[in-house]
Amino acid sequence: QVQLVESGGGLVRPGGSLTLSCAVSGSIFRPYIMGWYRQAPGNQRERIASITPDGVTNYVDSVKGRFTISRDNAKKTVYLQMNSLKFEDTAVYYCNTHSAILPWGQGTQVTVSS
Repeated sequence: QVQLVESGGGLVRPGGSLTLSCAVSGSIFRPYIMGWYRQAPGNQRERIASITPDGVTNYVDSVKGRFTISRDNAKKTVYLQMNSLKFEDTAVYYCNTHSAILPWGQGTQVTVSS
């Protein structure tokens, strides 16, 4: 059974940092372009970062320069290092493939608040 398990969220002050992790089980991993998504209250889920199997990354403008996506193919894990967090980064964060073909995990809540 395919499972995505996100972790690492929490409450952080503006300007702070968090590192999220997403472990993939029950599925092949290496061939997929992986992505991080987020969904803020009242908004649609959006993909904010992606990484190819060989490490080529892409970001939406709102997180470019602040977030870094990485992956460990041996561990079947994808990471999201988030720096200089802003109030508007508050959301539930999810991982999935670039095309979101795997069942969604529970996500991890990130709250940026003073």
